[in-house]
Amino acid sequence: MLKRMIKNERGLTLIELLAVVVILGIISAIAIPAIGAIMDNSKKDAHIANAQQIVSAARLAVTADKNTQSVYTLQQLYDGGYLENIPKSPGKVSTQQYHATKSKVEIVQKTDSNNNNKVIGIEYHVTLVDNNGKHVYIAGNKDASNLTRNDVDLD
Repeated sequence: MLKRMIKNERGLTLIELLAVVVILGIISAIAIPAIGAIMDNSKKDAHIANAQQIVSAARLAVTADKNTQSVYTLQQLYDGGYLENIPKSPGKVSTQQYHATKSKVEIVQKTDSNNNNKVIGIEYHVTLVDNNGKHVYIAGNKDASNLTRNDVDLD
């Protein structure tokens, strides 16, 4: 009896094959854009992490140097030994570093205008520029501790 059932089995019909192809097409139409969005978000997160690393180096430089310098470029932080290397940009070319002199940290003192301009806080504004000096990933208009993915402009 089992032999008869096996002999009667002829394979998949054209309709069944078409259904499988349609299902695979729907799955790929959903998955490909989702994977692209995940990759973009991870690149933005990497830029933010690099910005926070650079801010940490600038804080160390301010503490160690005890000077009133208000802007540090990546080259200055690297030359001073506060950065082990100039971070690589997670952009299209993974070996490309940020621009050493156009990428910088600006130290902004927040003052209380009602209390004789007393310093009430310090913000670190990071600007990250690609190695060509043409594309700005993060514009230095916001405190680095408050950066979000919306503040990062990918290529």
